[in-house]
Amino acid sequence: MTTTETTETGGTEAGGRTSVPPARRADEGGGAGGAVVVGSLSPSRAGDFMTCPLLYRFRVIDRIPERPSAAAVRGTLVHAVLERLFDLPTGARTPEAALEMLAPEWDRLLEAEPELAELFEDGADGEAEHAEWLAQARRMVERYFTLEDPRRLEPAERELFVETVLDSGLKLRGYIDRVDVAPSGDVRIVDYKTGTAPRADFEARALFQMKFYALVLWRLRGRVPRLLQLMYLGNGEILRYEPDEADLRATQRKVEALWQAIRRAMETGEWRARAGRLCDWCDHKERCPEFGGTPPPLPSAPVDRPSPADLEGAGRADPRAGVGAREHDDL
Repeated sequence: MTTTETTETGGTEAGGRTSVPPARRADEGGGAGGAVVVGSLSPSRAGDFMTCPLLYRFRVIDRIPERPSAAAVRGTLVHAVLERLFDLPTGARTPEAALEMLAPEWDRLLEAEPELAELFEDGADGEAEHAEWLAQARRMVERYFTLEDPRRLEPAERELFVETVLDSGLKLRGYIDRVDVAPSGDVRIVDYKTGTAPRADFEARALFQMKFYALVLWRLRGRVPRLLQLMYLGNGEILRYEPDEADLRATQRKVEALWQAIRRAMETGEWRARAGRLCDWCDHKERCPEFGGTPPPLPSAPVDRPSPADLEGAGRADPRAGVGAREHDDL
């Protein structure tokens, strides 16, 4: 009821196909219990494939670096502040305390990734742009306090890494912003969004990520989370959903079907572009056939650097480690 990653990839075979990676046992870097792991998927990468299979290819198969956007970095900054807010004693979790964290958290990000300073030009124009960017972050932090009172909360988990292996061998993994547990044992999964709440016809897509997390927690803990809560700091709205077992079983079928579609694309080399409203913000328009571009040849061997979901798994262990820690889900 609503109220309002990676894929491990092989090399390229003759004919432009990407070889499907061999299965691994859980004790070789997979999941618990010695299950055979055939692949790995995070909500972000699943979302990429649903949005545009070619985007998935660019991020996971080709692993083409992307420029951090000002919006994505602001999302990382706001998330870091809200995560650190709960390090304070209960009574000290005030708007003023949270706002005072913005500058030191920005300094932490710059220390981890000095190239982020290039987001803003030198000179008066760049300083004005940076000031407005920071003012928007301040407004998001202030808006958070209109949605809930952190002095009345004690999260059970923050930036929680979760993973599980389905019976099919597909590993599901990701990071949850916050998990609250009531005295009754009821679980609430909370995710902060620095964008605005979606229209009603886009709610299902927004909730997919949360159902993905709920599925993983259910399999790990044996209890269906009571509430999924998306907090939109861009306009101060909350989207809540109460899942049941049928929801989560349907979500499992969906991610399994997505993985099969990804495997087919890997085997055939067909990664179709899908034009949509997000294309204006895509880093890959110059190489996309929908805009007159040509994708690069598929790599003949795995690229020797982490894939996006690996960054999710490694960087977000400390959400203040850098922008690689924060996925596009936050926009």
